[in-house]
Amino acid sequence: MLNGLSHSGTPHNVDFLGFSIYKIMSFVVMVGSSEITDRNLDVSEKNIKDFMEALQVAGQLSADNVLQTLKLLKVKILNNKMATPRCQKVTDIIVDYMKTMKPEGELEELCTEVLLALGFQSPGIVIFKLWDRWHLNNLPPNGLLVAVGRLIFCQGADPYIGVTWEYILHLLRMAQKEDDMLAVCHVLKGLVISARKHLDLGTKNDEMMDITQEALSIKAYLTLRVLFNRWSLRSNNKVTEETLVIIGHLFFLIPPSKLKNQVNRLTRWLMTLMSAKVAPFYISQCIFQLIDALALSGCGGINLESQLGNIIGMLFKQLSETVEDSNHHSVQNHSLALKAFYILTKLYNDRVVTLIRENVESKDPAKIVSTIQIFTDVLQKVPQTEQLKNEVMHSVIIMIQEDLKPVRRALLNFIEMLIQHDYLALPQGSIIINYVIKLSMSDCSNEEDIQLTCSKILQMVTLPKLITLVCQPSNTLAFVPLSKMATKMALRARSLGQVPYLSSFHLRPTQFISPQKLLTHLVAFLYKFLGFTLRTSRNIKMVQMMLSAILQTVHEELHEREGIAVALSIVSMKHLKVTLDQLQAYSAILTEKNSSSILKLMKEHQQREWGLVCNIIYLSYSKIISESKGAIFMHLDDILAMVLQHYRNCIVEKDKNLKLEYLDALTKLINILSSQPMAFQFKFPQKIEIVTFMMELIREEPLNSISSSIRQRAMNFITNFRKLHPLTEVEERTELLQTCFQSVLCLPSTEDLQKEASSSQEAQATEDLLMETLQSLLRLMETLIVEMPSQIQYCLEHLNIWLNSQNDNERERAMWCAARILGFTAKWNNFGVEIKFSRLGCLVRLLAMRCQDPVDNICFLSSQAVYNLYRILLLQKQMQRKKQGLWEEEGKSEVYSANVFYNNTFEIAKAFAEYFTEMQLTHLVLTAMEGLTDSKATVSLAAAQLMSAVMKERGRDMIKIEEIVEGIVGRLNLQLEPNTKEETMRAMCLLAGNNTHRVVPMLLNKTLPWDRTNLALWKAFGTRRETTISVLQLLIGILEKLHSREESREMAFQPVAVTCALCEMLSGSLCQEAVQELYPRLLLAILHHLYWVIEQNVPQKMVVYNREEGPGRKSKPFDPTSCALEVVKLVFVAAAYEGVVVYANQHHCWDLLSSPKCYYIGIMDLTSGIVKNCEPAILHRILNLIRNILYSSNYHRRILARTFYAQLLWHRSVAQTVGQDFLGNLIKWTNEPNIIMKEVGLRGISNLALHPGQSESLKSQVPFLRDFLKNEARVTMQAVKSLRNIICFGKQQNTKVVFCSISKQLRPLINDERDLVKISATSALGHMLHRVHKFKPGAITRREIYSFLVPLLLSIQDNNTEVVKACGGALTEWTKVIGWSSLTQTFQHTTLSDHIQVLEETCKYLVGTKKIQLVGEFLSQSFDFLTSPQSFLREAAINFIGLTIKRLTMKRIHEDDVELLQNAIGSLRNDPVESIQSLVTTTLKNLDEYLNPESISASRMSQLSNNIFKVTGMKTSERKKRLFKTVKQERDDDDNQKKNIWNWLRGPLNSLCNWHNRRVKTTPLIIGNSDK
Repeated sequence: MLNGLSHSGTPHNVDFLGFSIYKIMSFVVMVGSSEITDRNLDVSEKNIKDFMEALQVAGQLSADNVLQTLKLLKVKILNNKMATPRCQKVTDIIVDYMKTMKPEGELEELCTEVLLALGFQSPGIVIFKLWDRWHLNNLPPNGLLVAVGRLIFCQGADPYIGVTWEYILHLLRMAQKEDDMLAVCHVLKGLVISARKHLDLGTKNDEMMDITQEALSIKAYLTLRVLFNRWSLRSNNKVTEETLVIIGHLFFLIPPSKLKNQVNRLTRWLMTLMSAKVAPFYISQCIFQLIDALALSGCGGINLESQLGNIIGMLFKQLSETVEDSNHHSVQNHSLALKAFYILTKLYNDRVVTLIRENVESKDPAKIVSTIQIFTDVLQKVPQTEQLKNEVMHSVIIMIQEDLKPVRRALLNFIEMLIQHDYLALPQGSIIINYVIKLSMSDCSNEEDIQLTCSKILQMVTLPKLITLVCQPSNTLAFVPLSKMATKMALRARSLGQVPYLSSFHLRPTQFISPQKLLTHLVAFLYKFLGFTLRTSRNIKMVQMMLSAILQTVHEELHEREGIAVALSIVSMKHLKVTLDQLQAYSAILTEKNSSSILKLMKEHQQREWGLVCNIIYLSYSKIISESKGAIFMHLDDILAMVLQHYRNCIVEKDKNLKLEYLDALTKLINILSSQPMAFQFKFPQKIEIVTFMMELIREEPLNSISSSIRQRAMNFITNFRKLHPLTEVEERTELLQTCFQSVLCLPSTEDLQKEASSSQEAQATEDLLMETLQSLLRLMETLIVEMPSQIQYCLEHLNIWLNSQNDNERERAMWCAARILGFTAKWNNFGVEIKFSRLGCLVRLLAMRCQDPVDNICFLSSQAVYNLYRILLLQKQMQRKKQGLWEEEGKSEVYSANVFYNNTFEIAKAFAEYFTEMQLTHLVLTAMEGLTDSKATVSLAAAQLMSAVMKERGRDMIKIEEIVEGIVGRLNLQLEPNTKEETMRAMCLLAGNNTHRVVPMLLNKTLPWDRTNLALWKAFGTRRETTISVLQLLIGILEKLHSREESREMAFQPVAVTCALCEMLSGSLCQEAVQELYPRLLLAILHHLYWVIEQNVPQKMVVYNREEGPGRKSKPFDPTSCALEVVKLVFVAAAYEGVVVYANQHHCWDLLSSPKCYYIGIMDLTSGIVKNCEPAILHRILNLIRNILYSSNYHRRILARTFYAQLLWHRSVAQTVGQDFLGNLIKWTNEPNIIMKEVGLRGISNLALHPGQSESLKSQVPFLRDFLKNEARVTMQAVKSLRNIICFGKQQNTKVVFCSISKQLRPLINDERDLVKISATSALGHMLHRVHKFKPGAITRREIYSFLVPLLLSIQDNNTEVVKACGGALTEWTKVIGWSSLTQTFQHTTLSDHIQVLEETCKYLVGTKKIQLVGEFLSQSFDFLTSPQSFLREAAINFIGLTIKRLTMKRIHEDDVELLQNAIGSLRNDPVESIQSLVTTTLKNLDEYLNPESISASRMSQLSNNIFKVTGMKTSERKKRLFKTVKQERDDDDNQKKNIWNWLRGPLNSLCNWHNRRVKTTPLIIGNSDK
C-alpha cells in the first residue's frame, strides 16, 4: 500500500517531512513550468510517487500548481495505457485529495476529469471508491459521484450497476444539501439510463449486469420511495428537475403493479410542482414517461383512470405554454404533451375524449384552441369509431354555436381534417357546412385567410352536395361564392375527363327520384314558396285568409303537416301576431262542440282527426319558436295555457290513442321550446299546472298492467320541461316522485306481465316497455337532481317504502333507481354546489342493509348504489380540499369499489365513517338496531354488522349512548339469530371500547347477580384488545378510587360488581395481550380490593356471581371474597402466568389471602410465585407502581405495597435497580411499632442480602438485626433469615466475623419453645456452618461452633419431625466443620424414629475422642438446660448427661466432678414433671453403679489420705481425671497457697509416712467401671 495511506486509502496523520522535500518541490516546479510538454511528463512509477507526495502536502502548494499538475496528468492518462496497480494508486490519491482538501470550481472539475480518465481504462477501480470505509457515515466527494455517474455509461461498467445502485440507495438517505443531491443524481441518472438500455437490448445484456431484472425492479421501486420520503421535492430548483428525469426512467424499471399503486401520489406531486412553476418540459416528460410505462403493461390501471381528469388538466396547461422555436425544451414540451394525449386516448378512448371535450365547454379561447390541437393530433392516429365521431362532432357543434372569434382559424383547420375522415357523412355534417358557408359570406368582419380556408373546405364537399347547398333559400347571401365554387369544381371535373354532375346523377339508376319523393319535395317547396310569398306581403287580411286556408288543407301525411308548419313559421317571421291569432282560431275545433268540424266526421275518425289537428297546431308552434328571434316568448304562457285547455275541453272521447297523440304533439313542442337558449330568460307560470296535469295522467294508469306508454311519455314530458322556469319546489317534487314511484315500482314483476301476454311478441314488447318506463323514471329523477342537487337524499328517501317492500321485484326496481341516480350524480362531476346529506346515516343504512338481501341482484345493485354514494362524498371532499389548497388524500379512490361493498357491510361502514356527523351516526345505529329483529336472517345480520362496523370506525363520536345501550340490551334479551347475536355483541364491545366511561357504569349498575345477557356482554368486552384495555382501565380506576381512603365497614356495591365483570372478561382466551399490558396495575387493584373485602361483614351465603359450568351442570355461585380470589387467579391465567397459580396452590396462598390476619403472608408467597414465573420486566413494572404507595395513608395499600416491595427484592434485577434506596426503606419499616411492618422490612433485608454488592452495607446492620432475635416469632424468624443470608451470601472476609458476632444470640433460638423459630434458627445455622466451612474457621470460630453442639443434641430429641430434620441438617454441617466425619452420615439420615439412638452414638463418639475437658465443657453446658422452663429441655439435658456418663469410666473421674454431676442431676429430683423425676432417679442410680462400690466403704479413709496427699504433695499410684475446667483451676490455686506449708511440715510427715507404709497394705486406685 501507499505510504501515508491506510489499507482503505485514508491518509494517516504522519509527518511527511521525512519525505524528500527536494524531489517534491522539483516535481511541482517541473509541472508548473511553461516549458513542460506532454512528453516531458512520463507516467512512470517514480513520477506517480512524486505526484502522490506532492498532493499529500497539497495544502502547502498553490492551487495553480495543482491545477497544472492535474491537467497534464489527465492528458497523459488519456494517451497512455496504465497498469491496474498504478491506476489504483493514482485513483486513491485523487480521491483522498478530494476528501481532504475539498476542492471547488475548476479544481474540482479537473479532479473529476482525471477520475474519468482513469475510469475509462478501468471503471471498476473508480466505482469501487464509492464504498470506501471512510464513506460509511459520510458522503463521498461530489467529484467522485459525478465521475461514477458518467462512467456507468462506459463499456465495462455493466458488472457494477447492481452494487453501485445498492450503495446509492444508502447515499440517497444521507444527501441533504443541494450540491450533494445533484451529485447523487448524476450517479442515479447514469444507473437508470444504463439499466434501461441493457434491458431494452434483451436477456443477453441483462446477464452482463450484476443484478437480475427482478432485483433491478425492486431497487427501482425502493429508489422511488426513498426519493419521495427523504427528499423535499416541492420547489423549483435543479434538484427537482434532475429528480424528474430520474423518476421518468424509473417508471420503466418498476414493476407495473407497484407503479400503478403510485399513480395517485405521483399525480398529486406533479400538480404541486406545477404550482411551484417547475419548467414545463420536465413535467411533460415525466407525465409522458409515466403514461408510456403504464401503457407497456397493457392497461393503465384503475388509479390512472381515476386521475385522468387531473392528468389531462396538467397536459392542457402544458400545451397552453407559448412555444419558442429557438428553445428546444419548449418545443419538446409541446410534443411530449401531445404524445401523452395520444397514449391516453389509446388506453381510454371514450373517457379521454369526454374529458377533452369539457374544455370545449369552458368558453376559454386558449383552452379551446388547445383542445383543437389535441383533436387534430390525436384523431389522426386512433381508430375512428362511431362513438368517437359522435363525441367529436358534438364538440365541434358546441364550438360552432359559441363561435368565438379567436378560435375560428384553428376550428376551420380542424374541420378540414375532419372532412378528410368523412365526418360530413354524419347526420350533423350539415351543421359544419352551414357554419363554413356562414364564414365564407362577404363580410368585413371575416379575415381574408379565414375566407380562403372556408373556400378550400367547401371545395372538399361533393359537387351534388354543393349544388344542393346553392339551391337552399337559407344560403341566399352565399349564393354567389357557392355558385363560383360549384362552377369551378364542375369545370375541373370536366377538364379531368369526368362526367358532369347532372348527367352522372341522372344516369345512375340507383339515384333516380321516385314520383312519391318528387311529390314530397314539390309539396315542401310549394309550402315554403307560399310562406315566403306571404312573408313579403303587406296585405294583412290576405295573409289571414291564406293562413286560414293553409290550415284547412289536407294534413293526413306527415310531410303535409310539416309543410303547413314551415309555411306558418316563415310567415311568422314577419307577421307573428297574425300567425298566432290564426292558430288560436284554428284550435277552436278541438274544444268548441258547436263549431268543430271534427264532430261532423264519423265517430271512428273523430279521435284521429283531433290528434292530427293537435299535431299541426303544436308542430306549427314548434317551427315558429325555432325561427323566431325571441318575440314569441312573450306569448308562450298563453300558448301553454291553451294547450292544457285543448285536452281538458276535448270534444271527443279521451281514449288511450288520443292521449298518446296529444302527448306526442305536446312533447315535440316542449322539446323545441326547451332547446332555445332564450327560454331560460323567461318564467312560465303554466309549467307547474302542466306538470300537475301530467301527474294526473300517470295516476290514471293501472297498477296491475302496463298496456300503454302513457306514463312513460308523461314522465318524458316532465323531464324535457325541466329547464324552464320556475323550477319545481320541494313539495311539488315530493308529490311528483311519490306519484311516479307508485305508478312504476308497484307494477307486477316482469314474469307476471309476460304471463298475461297473448304471444311471445307481446311479451317481449311488454318487457321492453317496462324497461323504457324505468329509464324514463330514471331520467326524470336525474332532471330533478340537476334542478336541485342538494335534494338528492330526499329523492332517495322516497324510495324507502319500496326498498323495504316484501316484494322482491319492488325492492329490486327501487334499488335499481337508487343505484342509477347516485351513479348519475357521481358522474355529473359538478360539485360547485355542495350536496349536503343531512340524513346520511339513514341513507347509508337504507342502502347497506340491502347489500345482503336474499335476492342476489339486489345485493349487487345495492353495492353499486353504495359505491356511487361514496364517490359523491369523496369527490365533494376532494373539491373542498382543493379549494383549501390541501393535497388530495392518497389511495382513497382506489381503495373501494362496488365489488368491495358487495355483501360486505363492514367495508361500507368503514368507507362512510369519516363522513357522518355525530347525529347521523346515532340515527344510523338507532335505525339499524330496528333491523336486528328482522325475520330475514341475512338482513338482521347486515344490521348488526353495520352497527358493529360504524362503532368500530366512529364509535367515539356517538351520542345518545344510554338509549343505544338500553336498545341493544333489550334486543339481546330477545331470540336473535345466533350470528346476529354474536355480531351485536361485537357492536356493543366496540361501543364500550369507544365510550367506556358511559357504557360501563350503566352495566355495572345492573342488579347482582347478573343475567346471562349481561354476563355475555362482559365476556364480549374481553374479546377485543382495545375495548378490553379501555374497560379494564376504567374498572381498575373504580377499584383504586373507591379504596383510596380508609373505608367504612359497610359493603360497597360497585367494587363487587367490578370483580363480577372481571370474572367474565378474563375467563375468555382473547384478552391475554390486553391483560399483559395492564397486568401489574390490575393485579394490585384486585389484591387491594380483596383485602378490603375480607375485612367486611359479608352476609352468609351472599351470592354475587354465578358462573355457567357447561351444559347439564349447575352454575357455580361466588360470594364477594371467592369472586375476588377468582379474579386474582384469572389475572394470572389471562396474562399467561399459569405457573404463579400453580405455585400459589402449592403454598396455600388462597387460604392465606382469605384471612385478614394472614393476608400479608399470602401476598409474600404470591409475590414469590410471581418472581419465579414472571419476566424481569414485569417485576420492574410492579416495582414502579408500588413504590408510589409505599407510604400511602391507606393502611391496606401500605401493607400490600411494602409486602410486594420486600419480596420483589428476591430477584436480582430488582435488587440491583439503580437509584433505589431499598435498605433505607426497609430499615424504616423495621423501626415501626407495627409487627407486620417489622416482619416485612426484615423479609426485604433477607432478600436484599441474597445479591452481590450488598455485603458491606448489610454487615453494618448486623448489630441492628441482632436485636430482633428476641422478638415475636415471625419477626425473629425473618431476622434469622436476614442474618443467615448476610453470612451465606456476603464476602468471604465477613463470614466468620459476622457468625461469631451473632452466635451468642442465635444459640438460644436453637432451643426456643416456639417450633417455627426453632426450626428456622436450626436450619439457618446449618446454612451458616456450610458457608463457614468453606473458609477454614480458626480457633475462635471453632470455639463458637462447639457451643452449638449441646443445643442441637437437645433439640434433636424433639418429637417434631421438622425439628429433628433441621437438627440433623445442622449437625451434619457441624460435623463437617469440626471434622467428625464418622458422624456425618449418622446425622444426615436422622429421623424421628432413631433420633435417641443417634444421640447415643454421638455421646459415645464424644467420649471416645479422649478429650475429657471437651466432654466436661459439653456436660457443664448441659447443666444450664436443667433449669430451663421447658420440661422438654430439662428432660433432654438429663438424657444427654446420662448417655454421656454411661460412656465415661467414672472411677477415673475426680470425686469433685462426680459430686458436681450428682448435685446437678439431683437438683431435678423434685421436678414438677413426673417423667423427669423418674429419669433423674434412674440416672443417679446408673451413676452410682458406674462408680466403684469399694471406694464407697472406704470413702472416709480415702478422703483423709487424699487430704494428706494434698497437703504433703504426695501422689497416689494413679491420678483421677478432671471433667470440669473450673474445678481444676480451683485445685491449682490451693496448691500454690499451700506450697510453703509443705516445706514446714516435711519433717513430721516423713515420719508419719514411714509408719503408714508399714501398717497399711497399699491398694492401687482404678478409675472406671468394673468389667462386670
